[in-house]
Amino acid sequence: MLDFTPPSSEEDDGAGAAAAALALHTDTEILDAYSQAVMSVADTVGPAVLRVETRAAGNRPGGTGSGVTIAPDGLVLTNCHVVEGAREIRLLDTEGRVMEARAIGVDPDTDLALLRAGAVRDLPHAMLGDSKSLRRGQLVVAIGNPLGFESTVTAGVISALGRSLRARNGRLIEDVIQTDAALNPGNSGGPLVSSRGEVIGINTAVIRGAQGICFAVAANTAQFVLSELIQHGRVRRGYIGVSGQTVEVPRRHARNAEIENRTGAMISGLEQGGPAAQAGLMSFDTIVRVDGEAVTGVDDLIRILNGERIGRPVTFDALRRGQLRSFDVTPTERPAVKAA
Repeated sequence: MLDFTPPSSEEDDGAGAAAAALALHTDTEILDAYSQAVMSVADTVGPAVLRVETRAAGNRPGGTGSGVTIAPDGLVLTNCHVVEGAREIRLLDTEGRVMEARAIGVDPDTDLALLRAGAVRDLPHAMLGDSKSLRRGQLVVAIGNPLGFESTVTAGVISALGRSLRARNGRLIEDVIQTDAALNPGNSGGPLVSSRGEVIGINTAVIRGAQGICFAVAANTAQFVLSELIQHGRVRRGYIGVSGQTVEVPRRHARNAEIENRTGAMISGLEQGGPAAQAGLMSFDTIVRVDGEAVTGVDDLIRILNGERIGRPVTFDALRRGQLRSFDVTPTERPAVKAA
C-alpha cells in the first residue's frame, strides 16, 4: 500500500538543511578551485614580471610600466608607449634586483617593444601561449605594477576576442583581446595569463570612463612581432607611397564592376615616384581589391600590405570614374621607426 501522507515539517527542514549544506560545500569547492588557479598563475608567472622604468633626454624622469621576461637570457616584452623616447631603461624584478636594459626594437603599429636585460642570465621567464585557442568567458589573470603598486594580481574573464584597437600612431591593431581583469596605468606591458600559466596577451590599454573594459595584444601577434624584431630589428611591412581614406562605393559602380564592396580605400595623396605612382595609380582612385582580397577601407589595405608582399608584384583593383582597372604594384619596405 502506498502512503500519501505528506512529510512532516521536521522532514522538510532536514531536507532543506541538507540541500543548503551541499550547495555551500559545492560553492566552497568552486571558490577554492578558482583561488588555486589564480594563486598557481601568480606563483608561476609572477617572478617573470618586471617593473619598467625609463628616463628621457636631459635626465628627466620618464614613465613606468610593466614587462614580462619570455626567455632566460633576458628577452623582455613590454609596450612601445612605455619605452617610447626613453634614453635609459631600467628593469626591477620581484627580488628587488635592478637591471639596465636596451630596446632591441619597437613596433608602434602593435604597441609592442622588445627589450634585452643587461648581463643577467637565467632569469625566471614565462611561455607565450596560443591565443587562437582562447574562448570567451575563459579565466585570465593580469599581473603588473598598476599605479606603482608592484606585483599586483587581478583576475577576470575574456570578455571578447578579435577586437580591433587604434594604436597611438592611428593604425589599427588587429585580433585584440578584451578582458574585465582590472588594469590601471602601470599595468601597460604586463602579461595577461591563462589558467595554464601561459602568456596569452600583453596588456596595452584601458578605456577611460569605462569599468571592466581593458585590452591586450594577442600572444600570436606578439610572437610574430617578436620574431621580426629578433631577425630584422624591425617589423617589415609593405609600402606603396599613398595616403588614403575609407569611402563609400556607389552602388551603380559596384554593380557595373561586379564587386560586392560597399566601401573602399580612396587614394587621397600620392608620393611621386613611389610604387603606386609608378604602377599608374592616381589620386581619387578607390582601391577595392588586392590580390583578389576585398579591401573595404584603409585598415584593410594596411593589414594586407605585410612583409610577405615586399618586393613582388601585387595586383591592385581600383575604381576610376566608375570603371574597374587593375594595376601591378611592387611594394617596397615601409621605413621603420628607430628603436629608443
